[in-house]
Amino acid sequence: DTLTTLAWRMIVSVPVFVSVGILGYRRRLGTRAAGAPPVLDRRTLFQALGVGVLGYYVASLLDFSALTYITAQLDRLILLTYPFLVVLFGAMFFKRRVTPLMLTSLLVSYVGIALIFGRDFAIEGDNVVLGSVLVFGSAVVYAAYQILAKPLIDRLGPQLFTSIAMSAAGPAVVLHFLLSHPVSALAIDGNGFWLMLAIGLVSTVAPAYCISAAIGLVGPERTAIIGNVSPVVTVSLAVGVLGENFTPWHAAGTALVLLGVWLFGRKTKPKRAELEAAEVEP
Repeated sequence: DTLTTLAWRMIVSVPVFVSVGILGYRRRLGTRAAGAPPVLDRRTLFQALGVGVLGYYVASLLDFSALTYITAQLDRLILLTYPFLVVLFGAMFFKRRVTPLMLTSLLVSYVGIALIFGRDFAIEGDNVVLGSVLVFGSAVVYAAYQILAKPLIDRLGPQLFTSIAMSAAGPAVVLHFLLSHPVSALAIDGNGFWLMLAIGLVSTVAPAYCISAAIGLVGPERTAIIGNVSPVVTVSLAVGVLGENFTPWHAAGTALVLLGVWLFGRKTKPKRAELEAAEVEP
């Protein structure tokens, strides 16, 4: 079930995050200049722990729970509404600039998502509403996580932040599991163990560090929208591995999503006056 899968995910991945975090912290201590502020103060530590619980426990729990009721394709497509929420939250609370090109790319991407969502919604059963609500809640929480994570990543670096965040989410998941399941529920067969190992390492450790690094380099909005390319991977695996249906509606929707990503990736060259002004700024 959802909690058993999440618990195994953390059992596999948290030791890696803790190890990498300790090594990264020691390395930063060794390179810290005399008189420089501490690498990690108590307030920053607790902020990173709280953001980690939000992004890797609450959001993951809602997302994994939704998979009980809807297909992997539909789950992924609804979750992809989080880039819009990231942009919305950034504009509302941090006064980040929203360009016309960004809005156009979002619109094109979401028209594509709407096509696939509408098709799947029409053929799914009664549980599709519950599953859709759960995964949309996950999208809201994950968007908030990306916004809140940005200043912490800038302060700590992506490696140390991710290690702390995931190390906080792990105990929260395991505690939730122990409060609702007997320990014997962790028993799985050999094939299940390899699947859990893959979920913990390939689908958790690797992307967690990649996403944090991307947020630090290009910001949460760009990271979120470029993430719209994931329907291609999700659709391919859902069809090839899980045997889910793939219709012309899915093909058209995926094409529109990719077009939106391409539009967002286009850059307008800054005007000479803007370049000159930037050169004299401190």
